[in-house]
Amino acid sequence: MKRALILNAINTRIGGVLIRGKKGTAKSTAVRSLAALLPEVSVLRGCPYSCLPENRQGLCQFCLPAGETAPAVTRQVRIVDLPVGATEDRLVGSLDIEQAIKTGSRSFEPGLIASTHRGILYVDEVNLLNDHLVDVLLDAAAMGRNYVEREGISVSHAAQFILVGTMNPEEGDLRPQLLDRFGLAVEVDSAFTPEERREVVKRRIAYEDDPFGFMDKWQDSEAEERERILHSQELLGKVHVSDDILELITDICAEYQVDGLRADIVMYKTAGTIAAYEGRNHVLADDVREAAEMALLHRQRRQPFQQPHLVTEQLDSMIDDFQNRPQNREPQDQDQNQSEEQDDGDPDSPEPEEQPPTPPGDSGPQDQYYEVGNPFSVRSLQVKPPDHRARPAGGRRARTISGSPSGRYVSAATPQDKASDLALDATLRTAAPHQVERRSGLGSQADTDNAPAFLIEPWDVREKVRETKTGSLILFVVDASGSMGAQRRMVAVKGAILSLLLDAYQRRDRVGLIAFRGTSAQVLLPPTSSVDLAHTLLQEMPTGGRTPLSRGLMLAMEVIEAEKQKDRSVLPLLVVLSDGRANVAMGSGGPSSASDQAEGGNLPLAEARAMAAAIKEQHISAVVIDTETDFLRLGLAEPVAEAMGALCIKLEELHSDALADTVRMQMPMSDKPTPVTRRDSGAPAANKAAIEVFNWWLPRLGSNQGFQLQRLTCYHYTTGQRQYRKSIVIAVARGVK
Repeated sequence: MKRALILNAINTRIGGVLIRGKKGTAKSTAVRSLAALLPEVSVLRGCPYSCLPENRQGLCQFCLPAGETAPAVTRQVRIVDLPVGATEDRLVGSLDIEQAIKTGSRSFEPGLIASTHRGILYVDEVNLLNDHLVDVLLDAAAMGRNYVEREGISVSHAAQFILVGTMNPEEGDLRPQLLDRFGLAVEVDSAFTPEERREVVKRRIAYEDDPFGFMDKWQDSEAEERERILHSQELLGKVHVSDDILELITDICAEYQVDGLRADIVMYKTAGTIAAYEGRNHVLADDVREAAEMALLHRQRRQPFQQPHLVTEQLDSMIDDFQNRPQNREPQDQDQNQSEEQDDGDPDSPEPEEQPPTPPGDSGPQDQYYEVGNPFSVRSLQVKPPDHRARPAGGRRARTISGSPSGRYVSAATPQDKASDLALDATLRTAAPHQVERRSGLGSQADTDNAPAFLIEPWDVREKVRETKTGSLILFVVDASGSMGAQRRMVAVKGAILSLLLDAYQRRDRVGLIAFRGTSAQVLLPPTSSVDLAHTLLQEMPTGGRTPLSRGLMLAMEVIEAEKQKDRSVLPLLVVLSDGRANVAMGSGGPSSASDQAEGGNLPLAEARAMAAAIKEQHISAVVIDTETDFLRLGLAEPVAEAMGALCIKLEELHSDALADTVRMQMPMSDKPTPVTRRDSGAPAANKAAIEVFNWWLPRLGSNQGFQLQRLTCYHYTTGQRQYRKSIVIAVARGVK
């Protein structure tokens, strides 16, 4: 970590560093201490753009180029913190739109990027920052210049800074497109030896007892490191990268199958910077090895839920081969090396799946552990916002009013505060009817001649209302009771959850996981952006015991309410996976008794429906996935979904192809439409049994066999008090030969 920070301090063109590590690994401490090691910079006093005295940008009163003089001062390199809740205007700066329209003058209010010019921009928890802000930030860092455009007015200023981002992987990851934009990435390990822990504690206590004495003790070491950094910056332009080293760099990137060419360029710059820091004017193979470990960690191809991990065996082999070959070797064909490396492991191959853990010793005899089923493409689960509250643009699940100047312009509104996103058309329409009256009230002819062509008052200003997509909080409530182990249903259920987690990962949703079994419900994973952690806990989830459905629903309400207290704009989506066979009441510690079921009643089911009705009253979007797969279905999940106001989907219908199958069954196989003679309004056109029978008949009725489908008739009927649903499918074929 410290090495990557120093390399970026020597050569800011590397492109910043991303520091990944769990809490308590001194990420923030290391970044903030970097400023003390850097040489002081010379700036104009009072200039918000940190202009060089000999290279003024002329954007403020302190750095006007002609005639104006401002004293030059030296100060320590500035570290600017970017808060997670920052807006785009606060980051890049904003124009005074009202002043620009009324007077025609360009008045720019600089943002955080202007303040960090020639300094360090530190983004703590960069993975929690809105994606569009990270995009803007990385664009400015790559181009070395910040561009601000509002309604045809453009302002640009220099923006050369060291970009440092820190993140905890447990709270979610960055998109691969954004990860690639960071020059280097390092992983910080939280494992410390007892000796290291004791030394950290001693230094911390010594600093708290005497801060100035502690800093004086390390002043000589800091000055020595500062001189080394200055010498490295002077030597950097003299470092030579040979063609052999360049060939090694490109061979390594090709071997690791890295997308794009950014990795090659970053490795080239980093290897040269390492050589300068070591006091050399030429690059060695070991410099390339070190550069590759920092430049390839976050750029490898990997599957969802697969943590970044650089397989170094292949890298070591290529470096050793390069060092052992003759230096005057002529270039060889790549085919010779391929035959020698056929048995080497593929660095991009996914790690083998972990086997389900062995049940702990205190687990009950009925506890079972099932593997995760194969994922599949799921149906789109949409969330409709219950209000018109503005929300941040940070996902792809639901359409909502944007809380930032991004998104599709749909309407205009009167600003509650200073207008930051001017709706020029709406402003002109509002002011147009008052132009004659306002111009007549100017008084003298001189005032009329000097007045702007269009008179606008502050109350005429309108701002844009934008529509964007935002992420949701998907809370999975999973039935982990013993009934889910029948016919290994939990395998299919876990596969469905994994498929939904993949969908949540792609749509940038936050996820949570609740499991209920026995006599209680438990929050296995509080709401988080780390879909990877949810996948890990899903693999370790046991199955067994009874079905306290009402407790699971009540705990889900409590979790959602707690999240709403933290953020009123949260959009929850409750996904309940259960067969609905509740048999434990909330007030009891065991199964429902005979008294609970007296007079035809069922207390656990009644409580589950009551909790479902309470969820409906809270306007919480919900989906119930019926995990019942038996031939004779009890259909107990449907009443719960109905009380919840939720969509009820059978487990097999969650697959995206199931909807296409239903549509295909209604499509004619010939020129004549296929009639459906009867349809039960309470059920789809064909349930699972109908689909199975039809799929069996379809290849035998196709045109290749000389037949065409003439009619598909699907009858539904119920029998008995338990309302078992059965289907009879009658397919009539007509020969065409």
